[in-house]
Amino acid sequence: MMKRTLLIAAALLGLSAPAFAAGETPVPPQLKWSFQGPFGTFDRAQLQRGFKVYREVCASCHGLSYIAFRNLSQPGGPEFSEAQVRALAAEYKIQDGPNDAGDMFERPGRAADRFPSPFPNENAAAAANGGKAPPDLSLMAKARTYERGFPWFITDVFRQYSENGADYLVALLNGYHEPPQGFQVPAGGHYNEYYPGHVIAMPKPLSDGQVEYPKNEAGQPQVPETVDQYARDVTAFLTWTAEPHLEARKRLGFQVILFLLVLAGLLYFTKKKIWARVGGEVEGHATPPMTHNP
Repeated sequence: MMKRTLLIAAALLGLSAPAFAAGETPVPPQLKWSFQGPFGTFDRAQLQRGFKVYREVCASCHGLSYIAFRNLSQPGGPEFSEAQVRALAAEYKIQDGPNDAGDMFERPGRAADRFPSPFPNENAAAAANGGKAPPDLSLMAKARTYERGFPWFITDVFRQYSENGADYLVALLNGYHEPPQGFQVPAGGHYNEYYPGHVIAMPKPLSDGQVEYPKNEAGQPQVPETVDQYARDVTAFLTWTAEPHLEARKRLGFQVILFLLVLAGLLYFTKKKIWARVGGEVEGHATPPMTHNP
């Protein structure tokens, strides 16, 4: 019986495992994030580094249309100072209007403005990128994910692990390699190990030493300036843009659970007090049985 059970389990695992030899997309490795789990929080320094990577590398093609400049200074995010946010916003040109003459005009950005798109419209974005407009990155960490298959998705439920989208983005940014022998990459495409079909239109965006990070007292970068570190940092930032109130939501959820536990306890003892006689007990003493006198 035990042997039969083991054979069935092995067969199920074999069916759910990714078939790399057959050319299927491999499952991204599961990473450790500061914001995972019911008590996870964002690493402020990582979010600030991730924003730097986004601005210097990604912003030339990808928009961030659901995020306003002021969000960068709010609690739970990168938490730049208000002065830094105002200075940052002023570096952008925002189209506004119409004015009194009925004309549109450009003005320096304000903290309340959203990040402007790098292209005037979607057609212009597609024309500048080989016929396909680069997607907006505001919700990308939630929009992209993958399935881990049986039995791992069951363990993820118990672990409350929901960072599959972040794992996928890091794997994608690290997945640019030379195509294997015999694999044909069409013109304008690039081989990526983790992209479905392995052909992606976006060229490799990151390289070692591309973005300069803040230095420590010894003049060395606080974290490695490598593709993997850039990928992790910008992914953490995009996870925040996809859910900027994540920390507040987790705090509220914990408070609600505590409230429900206290309420359940109060209801239990209230029930014991009110319905004690029905159950044959009055404040812990047995009620004498009722007798019938003829």
